[in-house]
Amino acid sequence: MDTNVRPETMERIRTKEQAEAFIAEQIAALRAQIGKGKVLLALSGGVDSSVVAALLLRAVGKQLTCVHVNHGLMRKGESEQVIDVFKHQLGANLVYVDATDRFLDKLAGVVDPEQKRKIIGGEFIKVFAEEAEKLDHIDFLAQGTIYPDILESKDGVKAHHNVGGLPESMTFELVEPVKLLFKDEVRVVGRALGLPAGMVDRQPFPGPGLGVRCLGAITRDRLAALREADAILREEFAGAGLDKKVWQFFTVVPDFRATGVRGGKRAFDWPVIIRAVNTVDAMTATVPEIDWAVLKRITDRILSEVPGVCRVLYELSPKPVATIEWE
Repeated sequence: MDTNVRPETMERIRTKEQAEAFIAEQIAALRAQIGKGKVLLALSGGVDSSVVAALLLRAVGKQLTCVHVNHGLMRKGESEQVIDVFKHQLGANLVYVDATDRFLDKLAGVVDPEQKRKIIGGEFIKVFAEEAEKLDHIDFLAQGTIYPDILESKDGVKAHHNVGGLPESMTFELVEPVKLLFKDEVRVVGRALGLPAGMVDRQPFPGPGLGVRCLGAITRDRLAALREADAILREEFAGAGLDKKVWQFFTVVPDFRATGVRGGKRAFDWPVIIRAVNTVDAMTATVPEIDWAVLKRITDRILSEVPGVCRVLYELSPKPVATIEWE
């Protein structure tokens, strides 16, 4: 039986009771798989890897080491938040690795999104291997792979760092306890595990991070503009209460410039594209109607506060035909 295929008889996890049954089942499975071995977890701070961390902490406790890699493609303040929540609040054994220059140097000049994803995924595994060498006898690599990752990779939609970019030389055995769950099910399980609401309801963030939102070849100045614009969008959506109503929202900065006017002089700067979607399982998505005053306020702030930007656009494409991410 293909363990990467969700059984037709598997019921959708919607209730606390179903989640608790899943948790009990997975804890037993994890203990059986891992035994007395040691596990290294790729911890991004997103709901998927957070739920995996909570499951592993219950199953094997001190046998788990969490590693958070800052690849320079995180959102503003995100690595700091991960350290605070997991290390200081939850008491996890957390290793923080700042690999910004390493990743950005590898990505310099790379345009193709699939190549970017595989470079980022491959480099992630190399970083984990290096961290594992510093620890004693790491046997397993845990990942927050979920079912849409597997489906989209299988169908050729895009390569996911969890399932499409692993080098053949990887010596760890994989631990993927939520790989047959959809995103909404992972959240139900997270609540049943007692994770904080801010963690369970945290917006999905791709493994390659801002690397697939800084379209085309990544440059540090355009990446900085993207990070600042995204922070403004998140702040304004939260202020308007939209963070509770919109499933996912972010900004994209493409690799081309547009003509503008600033201070009475010609400007030739980047556009910022706002992407917002509502969905249940990330397989289909609709675009919400955002109040014009909110969009105007976001636009005004981005144009006045973010260097190198001269236009702001709101994307209207649903999934399908468009994917949620641009790359």
